Amino acid sequence: MTHKLLIASAIVSLILGGCAQPAPDLGGKNNISDANHIEGETVSIDENTYGDGSTGNYNSSSDGFKSIYFAFADYSISSNMENNMNHNVEVANAAASKIKIEGNCDEFGTDEYNYALGLKRAKAVKDSIAAQGIDTSRMVLVSFGESNAVCTEPSDSCYERNRRVDIRLMK
Repeated sequence: MTHKLLIASAIVSLILGGCAQPAPDLGGKNNISDANHIEGETVSIDENTYGDGSTGNYNSSSDGFKSIYFAFADYSISSNMENNMNHNVEVANAAASKIKIEGNCDEFGTDEYNYALGLKRAKAVKDSIAAQGIDTSRMVLVSFGESNAVCTEPSDSCYERNRRVDIRLMK
C-alpha cells in the first residue's frame, strides 16, 4: 500500500513539475539574479535617438526630466546617458518637491523578473543622482516592470524604448 502511494505521489509530482515554466535565461554579464555584480557590459546607445540634451527624439519623462535608457537585461547606466543624467540632476536641484523615479522594462522575461529589473534600474538612477548631491529623502522609487510600455510594436527599436527609467515631479 505504501509503495503504491509513493509511486502515485511521484507521478503526480512529475506531471505538475512538468507544467512549471523555467525562468528565462536572459544572459548578459549583468543578469538580474547576480545582485552583487553591478558592472555591466559597455553598450552603445544612440544619443541622437535617445537624447543628448537637445536632439533626443524619445522622452517619456516629464517636468523637464529626460528618460534614461538601458541595454537588454541590464541595470547599469551607460556612459552615453551621462548628458541625460547631468540634466536630470540640474532639474532635480531646481525643483522643490519630491521626484518619482520609475523603472520600466521590455516584454521579455517573467512579470517578477521585469518588476525586479525595473526596480534595479530605478535604484541605479537614484544612486547616481544621490551621488551628485540630491537628498535621497526627496526620491520615491517605482517599478512598472513591462506594464508601462511606450511602444508595442514587435521591433528592436520599440523594445529599446521600453527599457528605461522615467523621472517625474510628485504633485
